[in-house]
Amino acid sequence: MADAEKPRKEAVAIRYDGKEDKAPKVVAKGKGLVADQILAAAAKHTVPVFQNRTLAAMLMAVELDREIPPALYQAVAEVLAHIYRLDQSRGRKR
Repeated sequence: MADAEKPRKEAVAIRYDGKEDKAPKVVAKGKGLVADQILAAAAKHTVPVFQNRTLAAMLMAVELDREIPPALYQAVAEVLAHIYRLDQSRGRKR
């Protein structure tokens, strides 16, 4: 497949603090090199990465520093629950 035909990698970073935020916010997003930088920062800080192209594409439409729309609450809640479980299991191993 030629480079022009390959889909560009996308990455979206969200933040949610239940004490401060009403809903998760998009704090970084990008394609190609920017996506690589977001993923590298996640790896450097041991932030879990969840891969879902469809959800990433929908989150790419959300402006930076904006809360996700209610239509995405369920999908993002499932991702956050998955990451919470990962964090809990890692904590027990330490």
